[in-house]
Amino acid sequence: MNKNSDLQTAKKNKKDDFYTQLVDIENELKHYTNHFKDKVVYCNCDDPRVSNFFHYFAYNFKRLGLKKLITTCYKNQNIDMFSQQKAEKAIALEFYGDQIQNLPDLDKTKIIELKGDGDFRSKESIDYLKEAEIVVTNPPFSLFREYVAQLMKYKKKFLILGNKNALNYKELF
Repeated sequence: MNKNSDLQTAKKNKKDDFYTQLVDIENELKHYTNHFKDKVVYCNCDDPRVSNFFHYFAYNFKRLGLKKLITTCYKNQNIDMFSQQKAEKAIALEFYGDQIQNLPDLDKTKIIELKGDGDFRSKESIDYLKEAEIVVTNPPFSLFREYVAQLMKYKKKFLILGNKNALNYKELF
């Protein structure tokens, strides 16, 4: 199956949770390096075990001068291209850059099981959002308007990757 038919199938089935490639994250975030110093960064649509956003920030934690990195993810924790929402627990991870030169060993890092489903609209996720100073992620395309509205409501700085057609949404423009 080619990539276009994968995307068309995803659109039809509303399976729009795609993992962003590390090279794309690096190419975009290199323009914002100074904005992360002494900040709490929140990736609220990112399973730390598979998220390249988490990988980027954890690996570059000291270079960026981050204060703290928080990730939360929806209850799905399958490592595949499309979210199937089959896992039992949503998780969060708080990282303080305490592992030197490498990604944190997730077996030795405290992963917090969330009580809810980890949806960015849940109370637990909103509590993390309130703590954050900058939000960086690739939110679900089908919830993009609602996602941005929440960031605006809580007056958060953000850098999110999304479909270029979102620029035409009257709520964003």
